[in-house]
Formats: sequence, C-alpha cells, structure tokens
Amino acid sequence: MAIREKAEIVDADGLRRIVTRIAHEIVERNKGVEDLVLVGIRRRGVPIAHRLATKIKEFEGHAPVEGTLDITLYRDDLSTVAAHPVVGTTEIPVDINGKVAILVDDVLYTGRTVRAAMDALIDFGRPRMIQLAVVIDRGHRELPIRADYVGKNVPTSKREVIGVKLVEVDGVDSVVIKETDE
Repeated sequence: MAIREKAEIVDADGLRRIVTRIAHEIVERNKGVEDLVLVGIRRRGVPIAHRLATKIKEFEGHAPVEGTLDITLYRDDLSTVAAHPVVGTTEIPVDINGKVAILVDDVLYTGRTVRAAMDALIDFGRPRMIQLAVVIDRGHRELPIRADYVGKNVPTSKREVIGVKLVEVDGVDSVVIKETDE
C-alpha cells in the first residue's frame, strides 16, 4: 500500500493559532485552570498538551498540571498492531479524583483511541469530568465520542490519512492529508 501526500492543510502558523484558540476555550469553559489536568495521549498528544499548558500559562499566570498517558495495553486492536507491542510510560503526577481531566490527541477518527484512553485514565482515579481536545476531527466515528475542543474539522474519505507533524517529533509543524492507493 502506497501513501502519498496530497496537500498541507494547516501550516506552522495555523497550528500555533489552533493551540492558542483551544487553550483559550479550555480556560473559558472551565473558568480558569483550577483542578485541570491536561493528559496527552502518547505520542503526539503529549507535545500538544505541553503546548496548551504553556499557552495557558502565558495568559493565566500558571499552567495546568500535565500528564502523559500510554494506551497501548487498552487498545481493542492490540493483537493486530504487533506481536510484541512497545509500551510507553504513563505519568500522571497528581491524584485525578475530582479533577477535570482533558485528554489531548492529534486526530480524532473512529473514537477507539479515545475509548482506550478513558479506560486507561479511569485506572488512575475518578475524575469529576473528562473532556477531549484534538487538533483535527476527521469524522468516521465508530463509537459515540465527540471532542469538546477541535482545532479543525476535516471531512475525509476512508482512503485518506491525516498526518499531524510536530517539531518535537517530526522536526516540522504542519498538518497534511495523504491518500492511500487502496
């Protein structure tokens, strides 16, 4: 299966604006940052959560707590992913009981990653509320999950793939749409 890049749909400035807007929406909806925990879903959700926390600190004076969540063992497709999956670390530095946990990811697609993330998060406690922030919502949900904060809605075909590229992981900031020949 060949994948070719069709177009860049968000450039570095656009990604910066998305993070800024979502950060403002998070603060506004939650009336500040008290009891907020930003939990980045490994891999690209982690640097996005960090960017959100940094941006929130710029205009609120202090940042919400940041955490990292590895969902590998919670995936419902684990047996099809790899014979020996690589499990990353989960680091949630505070007790999440009674807090507002905001799961952060790059792309919302079927909803299965978010379901796995909620299962993993609940193993650490019982947050008062779980919210979801994503850079891109591309549709095609298989589960009844929606994001509370969306950078951009990008309707796609199932042959298309959205790639969020981040400086921290990929050396560049952009969002591209790719197409498979399947």
